[in-house]
Amino acid sequence: TQDVAITATCIRVPVMRAHAESINLEFADDISEKDALDALSKFPGVSIIDDRDKNRFPTPLDATTRDDVYVGRVRRDISRNDAKGLELFVCGDQIKKGAALNAVQTAELLVK
Repeated sequence: TQDVAITATCIRVPVMRAHAESINLEFADDISEKDALDALSKFPGVSIIDDRDKNRFPTPLDATTRDDVYVGRVRRDISRNDAKGLELFVCGDQIKKGAALNAVQTAELLVK
């Protein structure tokens, strides 16, 4: 929609079947990293890997052959002068979640 401003960077590296994106989100209201992680963790099909102490974040290997999309490295967008921007890193299996599984999940929603 025109209400959402999103900047995404897709980094293509030679991996077998998963991909990753660095995403910059802009919100209408202030949002904290914790609030974003809490909200994302409630979505079906989203798994959080965000452990700064152990430097553990999503990688394409985590997503390979899996249905979920993995989200992590959620942090404030320091290029902004407010608390309305976040950056995050996302990995997903491009065969399953990027194509076949999405088609099945969309069909299931249409049948309901």
